[in-house]
Amino acid sequence: MKVYLNYMSMIRRIDRDSPIPYYYQLKQILTEEIESGRYRPGDRLPGENELCESFDVSRTVVRQALNELENEGWLRRRKGRGTFVAPRKVSESLFQNLTGLYEDVSARGGTLRSKVRRLERVPAPDVVAKELELSKGDPVIVLDRLRFVNEIPWVVVTTYLPYDLCPQLLREDMEEQSLYAVLEQKYGIMISHGRRSVEAVSATAEIARALGIEVGDPILLLRSTSYGEDDRPVEHFIARHRGDLSRFEVNLLRRRNTSGPRGIGGTPTMIVQDYR
Repeated sequence: MKVYLNYMSMIRRIDRDSPIPYYYQLKQILTEEIESGRYRPGDRLPGENELCESFDVSRTVVRQALNELENEGWLRRRKGRGTFVAPRKVSESLFQNLTGLYEDVSARGGTLRSKVRRLERVPAPDVVAKELELSKGDPVIVLDRLRFVNEIPWVVVTTYLPYDLCPQLLREDMEEQSLYAVLEQKYGIMISHGRRSVEAVSATAEIARALGIEVGDPILLLRSTSYGEDDRPVEHFIARHRGDLSRFEVNLLRRRNTSGPRGIGGTPTMIVQDYR
């Protein structure tokens, strides 16, 4: 490892005549090494002492560079284990097109698979019954999946659907299929629009075990209700998404209110992508 770093420092050194701070130069060098693929997700970076020696900088410079790279999501630091290149985050489009995680990952050349933890008919819980406009205790299908992106546990999704809408779903193999594709292509159920909310919460012990993270680590909690073309609720889901691997791209529309002062009133619109 030290031989490699000495070679790397020969082709890209800290420019001591530059007005750019040393820590920032080191940060850029390491970023380029990651982007070029010399360091891949999961690779362990050399220790602070090695970096100090290879680039002839102080420990303060190294620590500031590593701290910023960690804050920006390039690195993950584990106490007692070292500093590792973080998995690249999947960009989720928070926009009006209701494509799912399956389509989103496939479009980027990645792989997605699901581990079905639960698929059965149950009485609708109170909150679910309200969201799906059912009576308390009406039958619903619950589909609970742990989803992997490029074999990394990414998100736990619990989905509820009215039982009378698609009872055959209980016989489907949902390990590899997109739920929305099954609903549309096999059962003629077309999703038209939906309502989403996103909030940051801490991982419980059960979710931490499933996602391979620490208890209390940040996750993104998504709640969603989607509707068919006839405005009937089709599904309600709760997704618990790893915060260290996810990035959301939000498209906002400012609607101008011509009746307001100088015609500049308005509310940004944000619609969250579902996780099918």
